[in-house]
Amino acid sequence: MSEILRVSVWRGEEAGGFQEFEVPRLESQTVLDVVTYIQRSLDSTLSYRYACRVGMCGSCAMTVNGKARWTCRTHVAKVADHGRVEIAPLTNLPVIKDLVTDMSEFFDKWSKARGRFQGTQTRADDFVRVSPESPKRKQVDEAIECIGCGVCYSSCDVVSWNPDYLGPAALNRAWTLFNDVRDVDQKARLTAVAGDAGCHACHTHMNCTERCPKQLSPTAGIAGLKRAILAAALKGEL
Repeated sequence: MSEILRVSVWRGEEAGGFQEFEVPRLESQTVLDVVTYIQRSLDSTLSYRYACRVGMCGSCAMTVNGKARWTCRTHVAKVADHGRVEIAPLTNLPVIKDLVTDMSEFFDKWSKARGRFQGTQTRADDFVRVSPESPKRKQVDEAIECIGCGVCYSSCDVVSWNPDYLGPAALNRAWTLFNDVRDVDQKARLTAVAGDAGCHACHTHMNCTERCPKQLSPTAGIAGLKRAILAAALKGEL
């Protein structure tokens, strides 16, 4: 007889609850494999997101045993507790249905942090080249690898306490653009992230850094923004 995994899966919306399923244990089985098995073989009404299945898109992020993770790269063998796994939607985001959250708030905060590149070149101009060895570019070598999966946002205690807080991903994006010598929106960007909902609200718990699947450190970028804002304030630029 094959081994059975008992899986508790969140069903419904915010006021939903967990439903238990029994899933066959397989070798090298991921949590995403488990969710897919449930949807295809046990309950076709289960809603969830995924795309690439290989850790490139981040769309399969869910809460597994209380921690935000990419389910495509989370192996059951590493998270199962006595043959049981709990799967829920990402926290700090509205639940649409089952394991699907509404990411609008997450990306709206990118916009509030002025996370859009603002340059002066037109398509008629030649490319502006940034040396990979330049000091500003080297400061954000890792930070630019963020793919916006929402794991850091879901893991952030400050977002839980203060829903207006821009969150680690939006601030990380602001940090990368602040160090982009081609961008001309720096003063407005620093102003946008300097308020009560900005980088100074970060308590440096480092949950975002600990949970980032790409091993980035939004905490470091937030600290960089704090230093940049202080320097600009001392110069009378903010």
